[in-house]
Amino acid sequence: VIFQLVHVYYYGQESSIDFSQSPQASSLACALIAHHATSLADTLASELGILSKSQPILILTGRRVPPGTNGGVTLLGMGFSALGGLIIGIAAIILDTISGLHVQPLSYVMFGIACGILGSLMDSILGATLQVTHFDPEKKVICNGSVAPASVHISGRDILSNAQVNVASILVTSAAGSLIGSYLFH
Repeated sequence: VIFQLVHVYYYGQESSIDFSQSPQASSLACALIAHHATSLADTLASELGILSKSQPILILTGRRVPPGTNGGVTLLGMGFSALGGLIIGIAAIILDTISGLHVQPLSYVMFGIACGILGSLMDSILGATLQVTHFDPEKKVICNGSVAPASVHISGRDILSNAQVNVASILVTSAAGSLIGSYLFH
């Protein structure tokens, strides 16, 4: 929402993403797409990646962890991250085409996928380090909030909540998206 408001306030009518013609407006448009790609990629990876038949590994150590662990990744989860980015890239193509803007379909798709994967990786790195995860061996479940006395620490420190990790990964990926976009959209 913030990127949209800043874009409207400073640049008015939406224009095609073209860093050679309008670098600031294009940068904000890329940040907006990166934001949505990160959000959908993280949601799909978290909600559908847990269906993977392979046990997740902790992104920073490669150690096997229980499904649902903050910072745990699987190949299927990363595939869903790419799918989330792809969906946002295609949605941006459709919306910009309907708006009568010039689109570069391959750039939109590559950008969406790259931001989806990058955002999901950033979320996993932050989750593995700054968001605590415990495992309750009696109930055989992951605990992120209050923990039972017998629970075992799996990863992370109790610094950020899940919502804070999401915001941080979106902000980082949106900023990176502005830079990535400058290489893809000319």
